Amino acid sequence: MIQDKLARLRAKYGEAQGADIFDPAFARVAAGQFSGAKRKWPFADVATFCGAPYRPDAPAQPGYGGLDIAICGVPMDLGVTNRAGARLGPRAVRSIERIGPMDHVTGVAPFLDLAIADIGDVPFRSRYSLEQCHEDIEAHFAAMKAAGVATLAVGGDHSISLPILKAIGKDRPVGMVHIDAHADTSGPYEGTKFHHGGPFRQAVLEGVLDPDRTIQIGIRGGAEYLWEFSTDSGMTMIHADEVDRMGIDAVIARARAVIGDGPTYISFDVDSLDPAFAPGTGTPEVGGLMPREALAILRGLRGADIVGGDVVEVAPQYDGTSNTAHCGAQMLFTILCLVAEARLRKR
Repeated sequence: MIQDKLARLRAKYGEAQGADIFDPAFARVAAGQFSGAKRKWPFADVATFCGAPYRPDAPAQPGYGGLDIAICGVPMDLGVTNRAGARLGPRAVRSIERIGPMDHVTGVAPFLDLAIADIGDVPFRSRYSLEQCHEDIEAHFAAMKAAGVATLAVGGDHSISLPILKAIGKDRPVGMVHIDAHADTSGPYEGTKFHHGGPFRQAVLEGVLDPDRTIQIGIRGGAEYLWEFSTDSGMTMIHADEVDRMGIDAVIARARAVIGDGPTYISFDVDSLDPAFAPGTGTPEVGGLMPREALAILRGLRGADIVGGDVVEVAPQYDGTSNTAHCGAQMLFTILCLVAEARLRKR
């Protein structure tokens, strides 16, 4: 029996090349990765997220150049309250090679069936004016929304989520799965309401975010006194310590019950992860999620109407190992898979 098995394996694989994949589903993915027997070098050429085509021309093209999903960098961190540096997050996340092209848990390979591209960064008029930057972000994402393009953003500090939500939730408020160490629903202070500690209060007050369809997961730290708007508005909050007691399956079930079947945005702050895994961020909080837990929660949203998302607060200069950017890139790819599946279902 051992010799028969060995003979079979030698006949099938003995002369096979790396591009010779026999499982039909895997072969379909491999076909997009190989040119003959050669794969594209992950460390060559200009870095785009997950090696996506670079299409900075798309905004000027009719119908956004036919894109289904646009990945956009938002290198702005004028809204931070602690350590600056998230403006370098998009570049760091794009530099990560070991992401995609398929999610091994869900089997989703988003680039196979949809036109997806990295369109570069939001064109900002000023590196100094937070208010102008928010105006530029909203206008840029509103143009994508008008063209029927789903969006994924990589920041940047968490204040960028407000103008994005204003763009995509203008016609109908969206629900949200918000994974973070902080609820980010505090009020204006020190002369501005646009800081990264309050985007979701403002989004609710602007009428673009439905608090009854919003769940916040992983909340912890000493700023609990700032988050009363979350519960008062009807948001559901699951603290990091509650994740341990509930278990991941119960967290997923609660999230799905909250968001229902309506359009839903995902906002992932990398500081939701424990700083042991993601030290490169502006406001680290001990006692956070493990990356495996965060990925399980995201994958558990499969089948929901996910219309867009962001990953924010990657500040690579505080991380000598690039772990934080790796985590951010993997989360962004997982959200991309969810958005792609939702778009294919609608098609």
